[in-house]
Amino acid sequence: MLSVPVDAPHSSSRPLQCDVAVIGAGPAGLMAAEVAAAAGMRVHVFDAMPSVGRKFLLAGKGGLNLTHSEPLEPFLSRYGERRAWLAPWLHAFGPAQLRAWADALGAQTFVGSSGRVFPKDMKAAPLLRAWLHRLRGQGVRLHMRHRWLGWADGASDGGADGGAAVGPQQLRLAAPAGELQVAARAVVLALGGASWPRLGSDAAWVPLLAQRGVAITPLVPANCGFDVPRVDAPLGETRRAFFLELLGRGPAPAVGWTPHFAQRFAGQPFKSVALSFTDSRGRRFDRRGEFVATATGVEGSLIYAVSALLRDEIAAHGHASFHLDLLPDHTPERVLAEVRHPRGSRSLTSHLKGRLGLEGIKTAILYEQLGREGMNDPVKLAHAIKQLPITVIAARPVQEAISTAGGVAPQALDAHLMLQAAPGVFCAGEMLDWEAPTGGYLLTACCATGRAAGEGALRWLARQA
Repeated sequence: MLSVPVDAPHSSSRPLQCDVAVIGAGPAGLMAAEVAAAAGMRVHVFDAMPSVGRKFLLAGKGGLNLTHSEPLEPFLSRYGERRAWLAPWLHAFGPAQLRAWADALGAQTFVGSSGRVFPKDMKAAPLLRAWLHRLRGQGVRLHMRHRWLGWADGASDGGADGGAAVGPQQLRLAAPAGELQVAARAVVLALGGASWPRLGSDAAWVPLLAQRGVAITPLVPANCGFDVPRVDAPLGETRRAFFLELLGRGPAPAVGWTPHFAQRFAGQPFKSVALSFTDSRGRRFDRRGEFVATATGVEGSLIYAVSALLRDEIAAHGHASFHLDLLPDHTPERVLAEVRHPRGSRSLTSHLKGRLGLEGIKTAILYEQLGREGMNDPVKLAHAIKQLPITVIAARPVQEAISTAGGVAPQALDAHLMLQAAPGVFCAGEMLDWEAPTGGYLLTACCATGRAAGEGALRWLARQA
């Protein structure tokens, strides 16, 4: 992890005083800190982890995907039902502004073949190091291993409309030397969602805000993998087992591929396939790409892209079924003709490889789903090659997800991301109720809402002056 200087512990028995306290040292929190510090505010950043930006650094391990180069209108469409809500902040600080910001820090960006935007050296650490150097030059103070515990007893909630002058927020933090109290004129919460709790996003903030009357949509996995039902477990029985497990009345349902398939192919990719799915509300997904088989189901980029639709369909109906086209460059007529072509003494596996180039995991999934009887029916086999149904029955646990959906609901916030129930307290990043696919959309919206929250805090402080 990146090693950065941190400030000496606060030694006074009196509360630490600051203009803006930022809780959470990820991209959203650091963006809010930068905005406030650039305006001359005394800014202190607190984080429960030993170092800054842990999830940011992990995300950049294989190449930091900052944003995406597509035009802004299709870019905004990636945020689905939250498009209109996020649009003002993404118009103010969207892909172009994020690239210019990174360029100014010396991390010149380039557009990859997929349209994704990366720093020229592909790494997160140099960018974060330059960013922290700038922040410290602006006077931002960093406090690691400081976990937010909520508000001190009797802390003021402020006026109901957020307009009346109020005193500072009295915050409690668990610090290495004992509990610390912070008196902040404004607060930005950027505490992340519930994915990757070992990196700090553990959703411990949920009960703290709920106690203040903040509306919170339950956090659920996003950009996640899914489990398939066992072939030898009927779908109805599997759904019943899930229901009983939720009630604590039965064991976990049987999930996953057959042992033969899981042992041989878990971890292997399905390459050059097309996935299509239409949910019960008529929302349609159709895209080419690749994904990976796991021991219990599927995950990977193509699955992440459709994960929101699959997750919602499972929540509504207990299962979701998508279709795989294993040979998207071949017409159904050609596939049927090649399957029916006389194969002589060759095995079916050799025949499919020789005539259609099908082999490995693609042939194995056909056997897994069709069985030997189905494989020996040319019409069924040809249809499956072009439209193989795959049923999923559960998203993987939220702790395994790349990101989460849910969080602080839009109606709990004003137009500047300030909590209606706690004037002077702003929220940003993944703890807000929105979601997006991978490809730079997550990081861009975190940065955009972080800047908006920082600007909201400045506006609040100006009104309190």
